[in-house]
Amino acid sequence: MFKCKPDYETAQKRINAFWNHEETDRPIVSIAYEKPGMKPFPSKTYKSDEERWTDIGYLTESQAYYTENTVFCAEAMPVISPNLGPEILSAWAGCPYSFGETTTWSKPCVFDWDKDGPKAVISENHPLFKLLADYTKLLLERGKESFITGLTDFHPGGDHLAALRDPETFAVDLLENPVYVKAALKTSYSEYFRVYDFFVKMLKEAGMPISAWIPLTSETSMYVPSNDFSCMISSKMFEEFFLEGIAGECRHYDKSIYHLDGPNALRHLDLILSIPWLNAVQWAPGAGNYGVRRWIEVYKKILAAGKSAQIFPVMPDDLPFLMENLPARGVWLCVGGIEDDESAEAIMKKISGWNK
Repeated sequence: MFKCKPDYETAQKRINAFWNHEETDRPIVSIAYEKPGMKPFPSKTYKSDEERWTDIGYLTESQAYYTENTVFCAEAMPVISPNLGPEILSAWAGCPYSFGETTTWSKPCVFDWDKDGPKAVISENHPLFKLLADYTKLLLERGKESFITGLTDFHPGGDHLAALRDPETFAVDLLENPVYVKAALKTSYSEYFRVYDFFVKMLKEAGMPISAWIPLTSETSMYVPSNDFSCMISSKMFEEFFLEGIAGECRHYDKSIYHLDGPNALRHLDLILSIPWLNAVQWAPGAGNYGVRRWIEVYKKILAAGKSAQIFPVMPDDLPFLMENLPARGVWLCVGGIEDDESAEAIMKKISGWNK
């Protein structure tokens, strides 16, 4: 089906078992490395960071080049997600948007809920919305029968409202303006689902499975619920303001994997695991906190709740520990440190004995 993934159908069957938390002979595994002799894609100079971020023709060709010169082993999928930064949804609702060297950021546009709130509506007529649609089309055209085009990083819900207001101001809103917050969450989700469905339709009409910035594919639909703002609040507030919306996201997508970001968000794990429509959790401990052995009890809790878990980065010497402590069912290993076919084959041979 895809030149970059000739065994796509076999890999997708295993991924389906992961989504459904089914019994299996081994975890799903992602291993990817450069093809021998790959050279850097020709660089290009720009007058500004914005010009570089918005050169979707160059971005499409460079991403396609690196993807087509990568080996995708086991269940690793050749997904390219068009990326214009993590607060692009809020830009479409009116937030001023800036492009930096390695990331983007927005500035608040809602200074008064009554005056500014009704104006902060996600618009498909925004130039950056049209740019992302064009970027997606370019990837779909360039990637025909070669690689998978995914969805961008949307960050709806609490993260979207935090961008509209500024995170510190929004934290105060939970205490002083709860009625506005709850009303804005409800309306913004309606706006978000409209644009989510727009891009899913684009991908499906092009014959794509659905994937996103987490390169896990679904034959129906999927996405990555998250709330990075939640590290600033108690679980009581998380439950009052955000749990219902996240559950609504999980209902809207056929498959979902929650992005749990940082130790200060771990306090919400039990609530997240209580969502019946959630399929999986990605635990991202953050800079300075990585090391799969350190978080083994987190993975066990996720799996015990009947949810699947992405585990990353897994190094080859982590495997004996993980094989001793975790079942194969519901586990996704993202293995690093592999640079050639021989090493990849050795890892897969070792993993094939997981249940033994």
